[in-house]
Amino acid sequence: MIHALSFDIEDWFHIVEVKAVEDPSLWPKLSAESSLVERYTDLILRICDDHKTRATFFMLGWIADRHPALVKRIHDAGHELGTHSFWHRKVYELTPEVFAQDISDSLKAIRSAVGREIPIHGFRAPSFSITEGTEWAFDVLMEQGITYDASLFPASRGHGGYACTPGLHTLTTPKGRSLPELPMSIARVGVGPARKKMCYCGGGYMRLLPLSLIEQGVDQEAAAGRPTVVYLHPRDFAPDCPKVKMPPHRYFKCYVGTATTEGKLRGLLKKYRWGTCEEVIAASASVAAA
Repeated sequence: MIHALSFDIEDWFHIVEVKAVEDPSLWPKLSAESSLVERYTDLILRICDDHKTRATFFMLGWIADRHPALVKRIHDAGHELGTHSFWHRKVYELTPEVFAQDISDSLKAIRSAVGREIPIHGFRAPSFSITEGTEWAFDVLMEQGITYDASLFPASRGHGGYACTPGLHTLTTPKGRSLPELPMSIARVGVGPARKKMCYCGGGYMRLLPLSLIEQGVDQEAAAGRPTVVYLHPRDFAPDCPKVKMPPHRYFKCYVGTATTEGKLRGLLKKYRWGTCEEVIAASASVAAA
């Protein structure tokens, strides 16, 4: 089974609903003072190269605009480029028209950075913010040329959450179109009565959980015929990430376990087979056809 390896490429200050960094007019100054995105994305590229693994990089358009050489390095290394929007705004706070412009701007920024017209097939919403009532976003994406979505988080969370079929499936948009959906992976992990159904393989969840429980989730989902979707950000690898004031529970989620991420990721890449989101979708289609 091929599992999906993905990274949301944004800087340390692209955190939703944190007052100290929420104003985009502050981002150029914050980036100039302490940008982590190039350094830790280059680390991610080295890890992938060490393990001969391709991944999907969901690029924030704002980053592509300011770090075009980074986008080109990702593309030239043979990885898949997807979009993570331009401004990192929650989808459920936007209108369809504003969302369409945001996606269009992000695609232009990514292609401009690469230096030529390239296919960009995948989208992941900031903070998994396609929620009930914003299904119109799927039609907007398809009208922008996106051919699969990886935005749904099938459990409750702070800024998203959408009840959906677990694992890769095809959804029907409000306009009756079919769109492949690769949601985040949820499994029941733990020991005895402490076993809990939760995300186990991305962001703060992956930084917090020991590798043994992450592997438990991968094995459990594989036994059910579902590939695991790993999602990480450059700041997940950054023990030196700048700290800003936020509620204690958010502070813990943002900064716990950053020194452990590289080792856990290398362990997973060594033990299992990984590829891009597009490769996982293609492999599933091939199996279904057979």
